[in-house]
Amino acid sequence: MESQRNVSEFILLGLSYDKNIQLFCFVLFLFGYNSLLVGNVLILVSILSSTLFHQPMYYFLSHLASLDIYYTSSITPKLIGDLLLGTKSISYGNCMLQVFTMHFFGSAEIFILTAMAFDRYVAICKPLHYMIIMNRTRCNLLVLAAWVGGAVHSFPQLFMAIQLPFCGPNEIDHYFCDIFPLLKVACTDTHITGVLVLVSSGVVVLATFVLLFGSYVIILLTLRNHSAEGRRKALSTCGSHITVVVLFFAPAIFVYLRPPKTFPEDKVFALFYTIIAPMFNPLIYTLRNTEMKNIMRKVWCQVYFQKKLTIN
Repeated sequence: MESQRNVSEFILLGLSYDKNIQLFCFVLFLFGYNSLLVGNVLILVSILSSTLFHQPMYYFLSHLASLDIYYTSSITPKLIGDLLLGTKSISYGNCMLQVFTMHFFGSAEIFILTAMAFDRYVAICKPLHYMIIMNRTRCNLLVLAAWVGGAVHSFPQLFMAIQLPFCGPNEIDHYFCDIFPLLKVACTDTHITGVLVLVSSGVVVLATFVLLFGSYVIILLTLRNHSAEGRRKALSTCGSHITVVVLFFAPAIFVYLRPPKTFPEDKVFALFYTIIAPMFNPLIYTLRNTEMKNIMRKVWCQVYFQKKLTIN
């Protein structure tokens, strides 16, 4: 493959050339990334330290929290470092690694969200059979399918990126390495590759979104037969899921489900599914979930008092 490329690194042009905007973005993303880490670690520890881990919804939520950390960490630390130091270069190998990890963890997160939607569908539409359908074996299989699905999606993306020849231009008009920006600097006809990316990424994102949207429509229709209290509790949980789905999928559909071209707005839309949506996930799943708030309060109060007793 070395004979097909004459570049050893790429230059990421980032979000803006303006120093003031770069400083603002540095502070904002540093705060957001640390908030994401703290929030998801709190969720993970709270779930793993309580009986919630044995409930399917929170079992899936623990995996979503882990994926949020992995997914965002494949992009955000590099972006923060570039904004701080002003060095925006990335080696060819690290660029290909970023393409793979971003698509691997991102698609695995999409499939976990799908599993969570299926869990809510069964809980609300088939409550009498919930524990039979959503047993731990099936939950483990759904999680395994999400990780395998992530690998099945990301390896072709990596293969297409590695196959691209780069003859000289190495400036990528983005803040991370992705297929479409790489197609723009490749020195070959990339039409077929662009169509393959559209099919493998855009169609998958759209199909998953339609499936999720359909499942929540069925859930909302089923809630008409529930009591007022049952509707309130179900809407609170489903509302959290729907908010996450919209924040993640809407910008991803705009970026990937179209002809293989890049626009300046792509970087803004990409912020939603790479940083903003994962950052808000901990808030969405805790502030709108009374059970989660209670268990977090209980777990961390126990930790506090145990630490206080140890000191005394």
